[in-house]
Amino acid sequence: MQSDSEIRDIVRRRYAEAAERATRGKTGYCGSSPLSACDPITRDLYSETEAGGLPEEAVRASLGCGNPTALAELKPGETVLDLGSGGGIDVLLSARRVGPTGKAYGLDMTDEMLALARENQRKAGVTNVEFLKGTIEEIPLPDASVDVIISNCVINLSANKDRVLREAFRVLKPGGRFAVSDVVIRRELPEPVRRSLELWAGCVAGALHEHDYFAKLSAAGFADVSLEVTREYRVDDFRDMLAAAGLETAIEELREFDGAMVSAFVRARRPASAGAAAVSEPTPASASERKCC
Repeated sequence: MQSDSEIRDIVRRRYAEAAERATRGKTGYCGSSPLSACDPITRDLYSETEAGGLPEEAVRASLGCGNPTALAELKPGETVLDLGSGGGIDVLLSARRVGPTGKAYGLDMTDEMLALARENQRKAGVTNVEFLKGTIEEIPLPDASVDVIISNCVINLSANKDRVLREAFRVLKPGGRFAVSDVVIRRELPEPVRRSLELWAGCVAGALHEHDYFAKLSAAGFADVSLEVTREYRVDDFRDMLAAAGLETAIEELREFDGAMVSAFVRARRPASAGAAAVSEPTPASASERKCC
């Protein structure tokens, strides 16, 4: 089992490489493979209208699995925090939605991504944005300081998800909303996949089971927890990524796990006052949901 620091180092290195490639005009990386290997996760997340108004580097560096800004119902004047903001695409989109009376923070631990995000902010001419350096396990903001927390395929990368969720709860105002896109599993994955350090940076090996996600959010204090599947994956979607991790010969054996991994939109709320958490059961993906977000 890899240590927290080992996992953090491989994630930091891979996303530094992604930032550098985006700066050079190339597509980013997901895990140890080029973006094409991760296309089932990253493709078609943003509309032409959204992407068209942003610097190309912000779009090229996007390695998310959803579009939390479109689903978080952001309102003018709100303060938003993006956990693991990368090249800044979701922060810049959030800044538009909350308007000049609101603010969007981006938090990232990778210097190269922060530099890219700040340059994208400059190119976009957006002023109600601030990018912070730090980890999602230790958020550098005061208690009860944000209205909404978003994140795009990042929480699964953390080796200490309980701490991440406790920190998210801490910085949310009472009544604040947790609205993240993430990769989730619906059945347990084989141990070779779980052990692969390369796949921690590819949004696979670190993914929580949907019921564990619910339990951890509730344990952190959140209420009204729900999960909406937005895309379902098959083993063939990850052939290149599995090959890069040395698991190509196991592809046939893994076919029984088709549909075990999904992208989902996870919602929760910090209660306005103390009380029992209410949890909704996960809902199956419809045909339309699998194509969107």
